[in-house]
Amino acid sequence: MVNKEIEDYMDEYSSKEDKLLHQLYRETQIKTYYPRMVSGKQQGLFLEMISRMIKPLNILEIGTFTGYSGIQMAKGLQDGGKLVTIDINEEMETFAGKYFKLSGLQDKIDFRIGNALEIIPQLDMKFDLVFIDADKEQYIDYYELAMEKLNTGGFILADNVLWSGKVLHPEKKTSKSNKADKETKGIVAFNKHVKKDKRVEKVIIPIRDGVTIIRKL
Repeated sequence: MVNKEIEDYMDEYSSKEDKLLHQLYRETQIKTYYPRMVSGKQQGLFLEMISRMIKPLNILEIGTFTGYSGIQMAKGLQDGGKLVTIDINEEMETFAGKYFKLSGLQDKIDFRIGNALEIIPQLDMKFDLVFIDADKEQYIDYYELAMEKLNTGGFILADNVLWSGKVLHPEKKTSKSNKADKETKGIVAFNKHVKKDKRVEKVIIPIRDGVTIIRKL
């Protein structure tokens, strides 16, 4: 959502990217079909900073991908804390699992492969921080399940809520179809859902593709 020149300036005046995470980022660019899904330096530092401020006992991540965001958030866990991260793509198990071990945080990370909509209700624990970054059409479902597991005063971070600016014109037809983008519709519906939710306070931060910070009252 910002131009390359501004991004470069932000990088210059932010903390340096961890060498292991830089390696993870580069390997993601080379070996995955949708490398833009990786959090990257600025968003990764943001997630780490939020986690360190909250000092969560438990974190739930919906959408692991290659593990970048999970590693960053796990750095802020309390002693004895746990990050439960879920991804439906079996191909990510080896990739992300390798970097979880290399990070030295593997004992704090519970990596599960499967459908988050089925796994979350089975989790017998509460969370202080939730990061939603998975199927955009299912965001509302993820959100409602996460709210049930979120402690009062806990936070949900929802990624891609500006969706490359498509949220401004959700009715616009795509070049490949005469229908509007289903993922865009999912994000727009989610944003409206959160706006109306009286159980929370919320603010959208225009970092990368937009992140909504949501606090449960």
